[in-house]
Amino acid sequence: MMRLSCAIILAWFSAVSLAAGPSKPVDSVYINLSDKASLQRGAALFVSYCVSCHSAGYMRYNRMGKDLDISDTVLKENFMFAADKPGSLMLSNMSPEDGKNWFGVAPPDLTLEARLRKPDWIYTYMRSFHVDDNTVSGWNNTLFENVAMPHVLYGLQGSQRLVGTDHDTGKPEFELVKQGSMTPQEYDEAMRDLTNFLVYLAEPARLSRQTVGVFVIAFLIVLFIFAYLLKKEYWRDVH
Repeated sequence: MMRLSCAIILAWFSAVSLAAGPSKPVDSVYINLSDKASLQRGAALFVSYCVSCHSAGYMRYNRMGKDLDISDTVLKENFMFAADKPGSLMLSNMSPEDGKNWFGVAPPDLTLEARLRKPDWIYTYMRSFHVDDNTVSGWNNTLFENVAMPHVLYGLQGSQRLVGTDHDTGKPEFELVKQGSMTPQEYDEAMRDLTNFLVYLAEPARLSRQTVGVFVIAFLIVLFIFAYLLKKEYWRDVH
């Protein structure tokens, strides 16, 4: 019976893997949750460009402000475009029904997106939009083909055209056809900040857990030193 259950589970995972198709190459992104400046910039991008369609329904504005060292005054003036109270959840003003009517599918909640998709995927996805006259929105994405989401950050990145695929890496190659307000390097850094924030958003407790972990390790090192000195004191009489 156990063997049969294992076989069924393995078959299910194989079917899911085949259905998902071959994975596409992604670019690596450096995640540093101790970089509060990066997290603040990422939060600013998120509330400016993402919350209009996507919710982060498990996060409250004041919790984000406390974790990222953002005062209530700054929070209200620069981050709360879709809410009135600091204790409000980060919810989109767009209803799921409107999202489905406009885009064909309701925009998903992004609270756990970094845990579902992984940081490298998100970072690559946000840099992989390109113009495509064959889609309704006029945009497409090489990492998520025929995605319903338009390129809301084109004002920052500009417009790029897909020109081919690198034979060695299998990664798409783009040509910038219209410059945005940022240089390519600045846009890449902005997307790192946004990805960094989404990683925080998926697990806010990670910030305090890492801090506590440092103190625990420091305590164990000090405890080890005292235990070693005590051991030497006891064994000195034995020898």
